[in-house]
Amino acid sequence: MDGTAKAALMNGADIIVEHLVKKKVPYLFGLCGHGITGFMDAAFKAQNRIRTVSTHHEQTAGHMADAYFKVRGEPVATFTSCGPGSANLVVALAAAMMDSSAFLAITGNVPTSQFNRGPFQETGRHFQGDFPSVVRPYVKRSFQPTRAEMVPLAVTQAWDMLTAGRPGPVNLDVPLNVFVEETAVRAHGGAESRIANATPGDPAMLSAALEVLLAARQPVIIAGQGVLLGQASEALVAFAELTGIPVVTSPNGKGAIPDRHPLAFGAIGRNGAYAANDATRNADVILAIGFSFDDRATSAWLDGYTLSIPPTRLIQIDLDPAEIGRNYPAEFGILGDAGASLRFLAEAARPRLSPARSIAPWLARLEKGRQVWREYQAGLAESDQMPLRPERLMRALSRAIPEDAVVASDVGVHHNWIIQLMDVMRPRQLIHSWGFAAMGFATSGILGAKLAAPDRPCVAVVGDGSFLMTPHALATAVEYDIPVVWVVWNNNGFCSIRDIQHGMFGGRELATAFEIQRSGELYSPDFAMMAKSYGVPSHRVTHPGEVEDAIQTAIRANRPYLVEVPVDRDIRPIGTGSWDLPPLPNPEPNFLKALQARGLSL
Repeated sequence: MDGTAKAALMNGADIIVEHLVKKKVPYLFGLCGHGITGFMDAAFKAQNRIRTVSTHHEQTAGHMADAYFKVRGEPVATFTSCGPGSANLVVALAAAMMDSSAFLAITGNVPTSQFNRGPFQETGRHFQGDFPSVVRPYVKRSFQPTRAEMVPLAVTQAWDMLTAGRPGPVNLDVPLNVFVEETAVRAHGGAESRIANATPGDPAMLSAALEVLLAARQPVIIAGQGVLLGQASEALVAFAELTGIPVVTSPNGKGAIPDRHPLAFGAIGRNGAYAANDATRNADVILAIGFSFDDRATSAWLDGYTLSIPPTRLIQIDLDPAEIGRNYPAEFGILGDAGASLRFLAEAARPRLSPARSIAPWLARLEKGRQVWREYQAGLAESDQMPLRPERLMRALSRAIPEDAVVASDVGVHHNWIIQLMDVMRPRQLIHSWGFAAMGFATSGILGAKLAAPDRPCVAVVGDGSFLMTPHALATAVEYDIPVVWVVWNNNGFCSIRDIQHGMFGGRELATAFEIQRSGELYSPDFAMMAKSYGVPSHRVTHPGEVEDAIQTAIRANRPYLVEVPVDRDIRPIGTGSWDLPPLPNPEPNFLKALQARGLSL
């Protein structure tokens, strides 16, 4: 008997869905369209094994999948149709790609028999059925099976690629006829391939780098998002405690070490904490793990603001070879997994630690900076003005949101405040769109976060501008009973860009304030009433004393809930770093001047 006896006829859509079920994927997020109907029929037949969540815009589906991976570390899949359907997914794909977040984007295309004939919604001006070219910069790869017998290999390779090496989204683009045409599929009874990223890097180079690190008088560890992706937080804390070396994080690495740990000094960069930037710009040796040295985290590579490399010596460990030495010369550039590398370093460090070694003066300096920073911010958080000072709202959020919660920050000036002032106590407690900064990420993504962590409160902190990008997420939350909270930070505008206009163009602003053009009066929709129209209970804060109670009430309700908070639009985050948009002049840090004005000093 030959092997064909074990083959069964299956259509392309069933093959894909069965593969997802076999991989224990719990959800499909997407939106209908004629090009994806064949896949949707397969999902209908499997709905007792994989749940479909229909959104009201494809961007929401992508942000939900992105957030699901960020919280749980496991990919899910999206489905979208040809033409505008899948084009609407591009922003979410780009956001996931920039943040090394993985999901499988299943996109429908026109039937192959209509390729090159200009059918409804074909992307075909330069190449037939050419949606893969639309997303080429924003996915690890596109697979386009044009016959049903090509589907098993395509979906297998696409799924395996999601988390192999540096995670990222992958596109599976399928013509409509391939979803519904049948092919013989062999029953696969053998072991499947398993891909592990757990290599520590070159032992000799790790050992040499460790010698330099342990001999340093002012060492610091920078933990990037790679520590979170590699589930290496425990290994990071263990190594820091063993060696006594202080730790800072990139903004995208917040949570890699608890922000209240004695050796944790905050996030670095443009909106970093004072002690964090002080540590990295004055370090003699830096161990950077899973950190890409992007512009906002490094004060735009301006020397002496966040980093001074050289003369600071750099040890860089990363899973992606493209990151090693890309923005700063690495004396030791080590290709390795964050967790495995840290465990190797800890084991190698134990016999080398000397009682005579002391970095106590260095730690004392950083501790003083941290104390003064907290004292400065605490004084501002006492304000009872209305609209609220941002520091007051940040304190309310920290008091009202439980430590086991997931907080999703959308994009806007509120995001800068969260990076600067929010204490993150565990990996993936805070999720955000960092590299691509896609507005609408948290408004929509919080739904995916809740599905990934159903037993944890999930709160999205969103600006009024970012909320208006994807408010239809409220409808999806009601339809599928996803109990999340939106805190709308209402400052009547796109105020992060307004602040740039004010700082760099002499106070001139255009198209960044939300206002009635005839009168110049600030304008805002009634977000509380807007939520109620969706069937979402809501509350608008009218005085500072009710903020904590309003947020706690929303969380306890255990249903979709919106809290609107008016915030003073003219109070900007204090600067401890900088940012550069050449050829415009970069802003100078103003924290030390602000300290003097308050009668405080380092």
